[in-house]
Amino acid sequence: MKKVWVYLENGIFLEARSFGAEGTRTGEIVFNTSMTGYQEIVSDPSYAGQFITFTMPEIGNVGTNADDMESAGAYAKGIIVRNYQKRYSNFRAQSSLEDFLKRFDIMGITDIDTRFLTKVLREEGSMMMIASTEISDAGELKKILSQSPRIEEINYIKEVSTKKSYLHKSATYDAKEFCYKAPPKPKAKIIAIDFGVKRNILNNLTQAGLEVEVVPHNFKAEDLIEKYEKGEIDGVFLSNGPGDPLLLKDEHKEIKKLIDAKIPMFAICLGHQLLSISHGYPTFKLKFGHHGGNHPVKNVKTGRVEITAQNHNYNVPENIKEVAEVTHMNLFDNTIEGLKYKNSPIFSVQHHPEASPGPHESAYVFEEFAKAVVECKKNRSI
Repeated sequence: MKKVWVYLENGIFLEARSFGAEGTRTGEIVFNTSMTGYQEIVSDPSYAGQFITFTMPEIGNVGTNADDMESAGAYAKGIIVRNYQKRYSNFRAQSSLEDFLKRFDIMGITDIDTRFLTKVLREEGSMMMIASTEISDAGELKKILSQSPRIEEINYIKEVSTKKSYLHKSATYDAKEFCYKAPPKPKAKIIAIDFGVKRNILNNLTQAGLEVEVVPHNFKAEDLIEKYEKGEIDGVFLSNGPGDPLLLKDEHKEIKKLIDAKIPMFAICLGHQLLSISHGYPTFKLKFGHHGGNHPVKNVKTGRVEITAQNHNYNVPENIKEVAEVTHMNLFDNTIEGLKYKNSPIFSVQHHPEASPGPHESAYVFEEFAKAVVECKKNRSI
């Protein structure tokens, strides 16, 4: 393994070893507390522009495979692990994590104290960093980092979103019968706006009985409203995605038009934040964000606590309660995790119900969306 040098914007300078792509990269460093699922995490488009520090110390043990991809590519700047296991063992594995990272041009950094890094981020918050297999001088790395754009200044949506529309077809693996099963016959059709959508979100939408057409981020609201009025579509889904939602000015305007048209909508993560902004309530950045598969969220309506997967640095403000009812709360820091907008067929969640950490405690939201869409469809036909 080659040496790699890491410089954080707070002045910390570390030496480690590289096992992925080589070169010099800048990005935002965050930590993820998930115990499993490293391939799904790295292939989540929401991590575009970030270095992911895994708190799980052993990474690479089960290799990688095509079925566990959450998107067509992987967009993280790099991953940071305590111990990388080059020798993998799993009957589903097709390649090593090292080969996976090199294929998608992602840096891999190992032999580093991830506990120390996590404590730094916990105390000081997420920050920018630079990693290089070429430059060992801390002063030069500091200079390059200071001259590089910050993650909140970069629109990664253009990179991760689909370039053309397509119908999503899915099959779900039945672990009991060891086979894939086709989704049920659709009861309604929706448009999924791709800001960096995860494949399993689309799978869950189809499994809930919805026909899903995925469209690029630069959609035109007038087109969707016209299709809705003609009965060609019955609802809209706003996906997850990377970066600062306040940067997406064009998307705010188009979503506002969909809101005014009272089209049934459901949103996850970035989509949840965009709905808040489009209603006139700007988001704010959390200190170190929520990244992991063990975050307790309380369903305010039922009182049940759901174990959820999270991946976001931004959150909706408290005064959103002026136009929406809070449906879910994060029990770690009491931030808002779910909303149902007043006098509108629109709701959203901040966490990732498709990631199955509970494993299925939050999956009901897809069924609720399908039910709402079908109900609105029936009312419109009367």
